[in-house]
Amino acid sequence: MRILLTGSSGWLGRHLAPLLRAAGHQVTGLDVVAGPETQVLGSVANRAVVDRAMGFGIEAVIHTGALHKPDIARHPARSFVDVNVTGTLNLLESAKAAGCSRVVMTSSTSLMISQSIRDERGDAAVWLDESAGPLAPRNIYGVTKLAAEGLCRLFAEAHGLPGVVLRTSRFFPEDDDTLVRPSGENLKAIELLHRRLTVEDAARAHIAALDKAPALGFGCFVVSAPPPFARSDLAELKRDAAAVIARLFPDAPGLFAAKGWTLPRSIGRVYDPGLAEAALGFRCRTDFASVLDALREGRPLPFAHDPAYVSPMVRG
Repeated sequence: MRILLTGSSGWLGRHLAPLLRAAGHQVTGLDVVAGPETQVLGSVANRAVVDRAMGFGIEAVIHTGALHKPDIARHPARSFVDVNVTGTLNLLESAKAAGCSRVVMTSSTSLMISQSIRDERGDAAVWLDESAGPLAPRNIYGVTKLAAEGLCRLFAEAHGLPGVVLRTSRFFPEDDDTLVRPSGENLKAIELLHRRLTVEDAARAHIAALDKAPALGFGCFVVSAPPPFARSDLAELKRDAAAVIARLFPDAPGLFAAKGWTLPRSIGRVYDPGLAEAALGFRCRTDFASVLDALREGRPLPFAHDPAYVSPMVRG
């Protein structure tokens, strides 16, 4: 298929475009900054730019471009509405007019986190899947991504344009912009237990969604590394996460200590990607066990970590 890929200069787009070509697709990249995978420069907030990109004979759209949570410090709320909401509407309208067969949109598990969940006020960790709600996003990023999801659903149901929304958990390579301890690779390794996936797995999930979209009509899926926990672990995860981890992975404490890492004292939420596995046939290849395997065998860690990473949009 001839695919329009938005956000083609970004972290996910740069990994996804080669996978699409390897699967036999032709890719036209659209981004606000130049990059090796980008052919059309401009913003999805500009309908003329979107229509120009669609003029490449596009048959399907993968929409990864967006303003993200760290952009809140750099952009006003209106910019989030322009890019994340109006931009998504532009793409859907243009895709419908062009007779596209499907749309896949990257969303975020962040929109599932209310302020109370963020503050971890409960006595147990929160189990989060597609049934979680009512949703009350805590910032403009989450609000606009939730609105964009609604537009995808509306176009599938009212206009017959199949769409799949992927609520991906974390896969950015840089350090967390709010947490100090643990940090770096230690934090990313821990997050693979409950709220992270690799960028490679995120790209693979989009390929799976592209294949399944017509049969699904519409679907919204959490995409994250499969957690090793059960719902019965939630109270103990909040109270003593290290004990749960040690029970499930007896050598984890020693492997972490040898690396100079720490295990978490508490885990406040767990993302469940089970529906994506059932409906899309997709399961992340990299999980917490993969990290422990790498530590045992002295291999490089199975995830990207780059504290100096700056997004192309910020550099531009």
